[in-house]
Amino acid sequence: MTSLSDEAKRLLDAPEFATVATIQPDGQPQLSVVWVARDHDDVLISTIRGRRKAVNLERDPRASVLIYPADSPYTYLEIRGSVTLEDDPTGALIQALNRKYTGGERYTGDDGTDHERVIVRVHPTNVHAHG
Repeated sequence: MTSLSDEAKRLLDAPEFATVATIQPDGQPQLSVVWVARDHDDVLISTIRGRRKAVNLERDPRASVLIYPADSPYTYLEIRGSVTLEDDPTGALIQALNRKYTGGERYTGDDGTDHERVIVRVHPTNVHAHG
């Protein structure tokens, strides 16, 4: 596992959107724009079991996360790593991400459904910062 620099941690802790890349069954990349959090050197993403990125990661646990700040798009951070999926039955991560990105008290995008929330935990194996 690779450690994150202080600048990488600062960028992950800011409400900057990220793009996560997973691998489709046919080998093609699949990209999703996501909210991210950090737990020490791990990158955390909330998703729902059965969504394309979760299905891809269950089959092939490799991912790449790219963050480039809105006010400095030529500066970026790429984190590649292996992934583990953790159940998040209370949706604690999506609620924390909602507060971070919108300032809202409660994420309601999936209320009234039987969606099973999971935490995608990316363990960095390669970190590249530019700018």
